[in-house]
Amino acid sequence: MAIPEYDVLIVGSGASGGMAAYTLTKRGLKCLLLEAGPSVDFAKQRVMKPVYELPYRGLGKPGKLPHVLQANEFNANQWVDEQQVPYTHDPKTPYNWVRVRMVGGKSLFWARMSFRLSDYEFKAKDHDGFGENWPISHADLAPFYSRVEPIFRVSGRKEGLAQLPDGDFIPDESPDSEATKAFAASAGKQGIPVTKIRRSLGKGAWASSFNLLLPDALATGNLTIVPNAVAREISVDKATGKVTGVHFIERGSRREMHAKAKAVVVGASCLESTRLLLNSKIANSSGVLGHYLCDQFYMNSSVVAIIPELKNGAGARGGGGYIPRFRNLRKDEKHNFIRGYALDFNTGGTPDPRYFGSWGEQLRKDLESVRGAAFSCTSMGEALPRYENKVTIDKSVVDAYGIPVLHVDCKYTDNEYNMAKDAVDTIGEVCHDAGWEVLNKNPKFYNPGYSIHEVGTCRMGDDPKKSVLNKWNQSHDIKNLFVVDGSSFVTAGSQNPTMTILSLSMRASEYLADEAQKGNV
Repeated sequence: MAIPEYDVLIVGSGASGGMAAYTLTKRGLKCLLLEAGPSVDFAKQRVMKPVYELPYRGLGKPGKLPHVLQANEFNANQWVDEQQVPYTHDPKTPYNWVRVRMVGGKSLFWARMSFRLSDYEFKAKDHDGFGENWPISHADLAPFYSRVEPIFRVSGRKEGLAQLPDGDFIPDESPDSEATKAFAASAGKQGIPVTKIRRSLGKGAWASSFNLLLPDALATGNLTIVPNAVAREISVDKATGKVTGVHFIERGSRREMHAKAKAVVVGASCLESTRLLLNSKIANSSGVLGHYLCDQFYMNSSVVAIIPELKNGAGARGGGGYIPRFRNLRKDEKHNFIRGYALDFNTGGTPDPRYFGSWGEQLRKDLESVRGAAFSCTSMGEALPRYENKVTIDKSVVDAYGIPVLHVDCKYTDNEYNMAKDAVDTIGEVCHDAGWEVLNKNPKFYNPGYSIHEVGTCRMGDDPKKSVLNKWNQSHDIKNLFVVDGSSFVTAGSQNPTMTILSLSMRASEYLADEAQKGNV
């Protein structure tokens, strides 16, 4: 029996791989999608259990997921088991790599925050002189943002902010709470904008490729999904230099198999895609593959305050908002850092007991007096793309499938530390000027990787000597190889990356379909 050759083989089923499948199959291309994890029937396979029925009382088995601070015993099986698929790093510079292997990928579990990047990110070098520009601008990607946002049903408020471009939103007309209005008024005195969160409403329980992209792709009859297929290496025709398919391992039997295709689209998530390319020893004539790893540093509860007028049972209708980047928008600004940070905040909650010096009955009374009167915010700041922040293959360690693992070298610098201090000091001032009582300011952030927004290790660019991909997410070295996930980013920005990943994947996939029709790939 002849082995079928597909038009396109897609690695990964999350936001990027799912969008590639959605776009390519609608253009009539026959696609095979390899996913390293299972296809889960959540209605039948997910159950709720009381904590006393769990072996570790909800805390999880020690050592199983040491880097996934978001994990507990209730959700541990949704994350990649680090004992089966490890990675390495210097103990002095830890990195938190959070991974999901199941059909739908991390798009099953994201926070749905849906922002566009602006030309402050796409053309960052023009603005502050650091690093490189993207080979595209917001204008190039805007038509694709405008097609992705309705699919994911992004809600928001149009504000006309250059640093946070408006999109095709479902208008968020929900009223702001009085506390949110007071905070916005205080922030406005310092020129700090406050807007609504822009969030994907999705459909039902999810806003993911699992329910918004893959069903439509399957309905075309042009998509075959193979779950539990762990990609090991991309195969190359030595005569032509083109990729010919992917060697993969079936998880259950551990059999190695090979799938053939006329083109390969890699969308396994930033670091897994880079790992696959590095293990395949391809697409790296520039020498920058694996370099320029960046993300956003992350600080939850970075400022916690009490709103006096809501104390002692006055109560509050819960509210919140988003503060887009407001630093370094003018070239004449002087700060001890470049780029900027963003924050999302909530009002109407109750502070954590750790912010009070009391205990026992007095602590109960203290908490009761401020129930519903809290303000809390999370800060995310742009980490600079630096050559020395990188991933390489650790040949001394293999995963459960015999595949060499990644070694991560990544750390934050004074630019990020100075940015974090500015964030908490500035928001603390806004709260103080609003007449609120600041309980805590926390400028300490988690290790790199915690935000789960890692990008940049397979970046795009016009110069093949400085980048891995061209402006169409196409390998400079191999014209029938495309990489469509966050690894293609040149800068991280302070915005959540999912809308940009989806839009880049749609744009690249349409280009691939056009080139395939012309016989150019």
